[in-house]
Amino acid sequence: MEQTVEQKLKALYELQNLHTKIDKIRQIRGELPMEVADLEDEVAGLETRIQKFKAELDDSEDAIVTRKNMIKEAQNLIKKYETQLKEVKNNREYDALTKEVEIQTLDIQVSEKKIREFGFDIAGKTETYEKAALDIESRKKDLDVKRGELETITAETEKEEQSLSKKAEKAETQIEERLLTAYSKLRRNANNGLAVVTIDRDSCSGCFNQIPPQRQLDIRQRKKIIVCEHCGRILVDEALTLEVVPV
Repeated sequence: MEQTVEQKLKALYELQNLHTKIDKIRQIRGELPMEVADLEDEVAGLETRIQKFKAELDDSEDAIVTRKNMIKEAQNLIKKYETQLKEVKNNREYDALTKEVEIQTLDIQVSEKKIREFGFDIAGKTETYEKAALDIESRKKDLDVKRGELETITAETEKEEQSLSKKAEKAETQIEERLLTAYSKLRRNANNGLAVVTIDRDSCSGCFNQIPPQRQLDIRQRKKIIVCEHCGRILVDEALTLEVVPV
């Protein structure tokens, strides 16, 4: 059996009431879910950053060890060449060995310079690493607090929200698809989520624009679904709201 316009209006108003209650519960949570998500992203970013710094510090320390080994190897070669210099038999051998000593001495100087550079790099990165480690600990504490707040609020409201959501899903089945689509679109476009509103002091309670007397009369007669000429919301008369059983 097809619904009358009045039945359709009552069904829409009942659904709006359910959604408004759900909206209020979600407003209680406010920005907490977003704040938690932002903090989680920030902590993850800091962890990635710290891992990168740690890897760079490890690489620099490994490079220092490598350079120190190169210095030892060069020093051993210098000792070897200096011993050989004492036993040279001609100028050509002497020049060749002297050249090798110079090369190894230069390699030692280069390695010592690199070790100093790596040392400066490690000092700078260690400071940044330690600061990032302190930052992440601070942000983790903030995250724990926000998660705790969200969990507390969710625990207090989850059961009620689930109950209302089930009622809203059931109420939606009582509304024809065309009307439900229009209602959902209005809700999405409205800042306050109100798609169905009443007349208040001769005005639309959604956008507060004046409603002409003849249009108010048409709304009270409930012969057709009437929307606000200014905001597009579905309008119902105050008396109808009193006839709908409170959620």
